[in-house]
Amino acid sequence: MALFGRRADPTPLEGVDVVLADLDGVVYAGSGALPYAVDALTDARNGRRLAYITNNASRTDAAVAEHLTSLGLPTSAEEVVTSPQAAMRLLATRIPAGSSILVVGGEGLTQEVEKAGFVVTRSAEDSPAAVVQGFAPDVGWRHLAEAAYALKVPEGDGGIPWIATNTDWTIPQARGIAPGNGTLVSAVHTAVGRLATVAGKPETPIFEEAVSRFGARHPLFIGDRLDTDILGAGRAGIDSALVLTGIDRPKQVLAAPPGSRPTYLLADLRELHEPYPATRVSGDTVTVGRARVRIDGGDVLIDSDGDRPIDLLRAGATAIWNTGRAIFGFRMPERLYADPFHRP
Repeated sequence: MALFGRRADPTPLEGVDVVLADLDGVVYAGSGALPYAVDALTDARNGRRLAYITNNASRTDAAVAEHLTSLGLPTSAEEVVTSPQAAMRLLATRIPAGSSILVVGGEGLTQEVEKAGFVVTRSAEDSPAAVVQGFAPDVGWRHLAEAAYALKVPEGDGGIPWIATNTDWTIPQARGIAPGNGTLVSAVHTAVGRLATVAGKPETPIFEEAVSRFGARHPLFIGDRLDTDILGAGRAGIDSALVLTGIDRPKQVLAAPPGSRPTYLLADLRELHEPYPATRVSGDTVTVGRARVRIDGGDVLIDSDGDRPIDLLRAGATAIWNTGRAIFGFRMPERLYADPFHRP
């Protein structure tokens, strides 16, 4: 720091002891790593712990760790917190030990069911004590039908519990955006008229497991979805960073409701290590770096585009959020929600 200079803005990692990262859309899309993710997360490990939280229930923690290691991020299974693990914590409080559970999902879910001491069944005719549902690429109509048969009686009328590992509507893949577990859970809900209890993001059990496991005092969670990652971190009292390499885009950021607004907004993971520019508010004008956005009645006006699209988005989002009004009540220039950021 210069002798008489102003102290540089802190990076998002300053004071953080544990970095908790989502996977799909943050570290990789499909099997391949996203640009800059490996190097940025490797550097983030200096002086702090690095771990992962995933709603994807299709793979085991060991398989996820092996995948990350193959990408250049050496990871142990213990450093991966999965939604099936959170689901087992919930089930342990609701049904007797050793009960049979109807499983809709893949190996990542069945393995956790067995590790928790429960018995896996795929048929409603086996009188399961609960249904647990998670994503797997080969889940089909017959699996969903068995869940519906088992859940035909509402829990309030003596029916069995239904736990969903997560309800993400979509999942990023190398070829694009595909349906996620939320679409499959919705299919069963439509058939039986019941709502599942959710174990993963945006609910707090999965975050509580991570904080407890790693002894985190000042964690930072990195995600790509406002409605699960950022909302869940906020509910758990954890600072969050939304990275624009996955699902949610600038339009969703500008429209984010109060509970789903990240602490930091990043174009990609390199910005974890860059000074995060201060947000300066003067009346209805918000300045971030050289970008400046102003609210004038029902108009969102750009006084300066600044040097970087991410700073313009940061300024625009803060200006809109500060009004307390919904985004559809504004007129705004298209370049405010332009999307020059990388996505799968």
